[in-house]
Amino acid sequence: MALALAAAGVEAVFSYAGRTETPGPQPLPRRIGGFGGVAGLAEYLAREKITHVIDATHPFAVQMSRNAAAACGTAQIPLIALERPPWQAGPEDRWTIVPDTAGAVAALAGPARRVFLAIGRQTLDAFAARPQHHYLVRLVDPPTDPLPLPHVEVVVARGPFDLAGDLALLGHHRTQLVVAKNAGGSGASAKIAAARRLGLPVVMIDRPEPAARRVAAQVDEVMGWLHHTARLGA
Repeated sequence: MALALAAAGVEAVFSYAGRTETPGPQPLPRRIGGFGGVAGLAEYLAREKITHVIDATHPFAVQMSRNAAAACGTAQIPLIALERPPWQAGPEDRWTIVPDTAGAVAALAGPARRVFLAIGRQTLDAFAARPQHHYLVRLVDPPTDPLPLPHVEVVVARGPFDLAGDLALLGHHRTQLVVAKNAGGSGASAKIAAARRLGLPVVMIDRPEPAARRVAAQVDEVMGWLHHTARLGA
């Protein structure tokens, strides 16, 4: 999205939440950090004279999406979400679909297993309730504090990941089960393909209910919307 905006010469700013220490470079000016809720975001949009908002947050960053919808609705600023379609289970997949993190924790009841927690850093604490397992965790940044899991190995790596690499990772760690969020897209799908290839079960955390807003699945669709609404505004 950022590449398309830059190539079209659109004046834009790329906003990072600040969840990672070293966010990837972008071909646009960027800001890092939260806004302070709906009121703070609305104040920022007014101060910076923002005319359009593209919500390209992670599908599980639902609070930010809701804040964006509320702030844009109040300010009457056009909003569109660029949202990756969710992954769909195929006939060879062994998924247990759960509604949220608590559901994933509940699904891990039972004897000790070797579990790949492919869920990022934010919700790891919940899995301390299942201390019997040996966990593998992949993070973008090295943890600054001990993780709340008694048996855990950490791999520090930044995606996108590929099938060969994730097959090697799961094989090396003798993984028996994968826990993942249904993020969709191709950058993190290798672990799902690797689990399929190895016949491993996957506990798939379903997406939260999104904010009500217009949604596009492709960058070109967003660019068309942007040009159309800009013409209407003119």
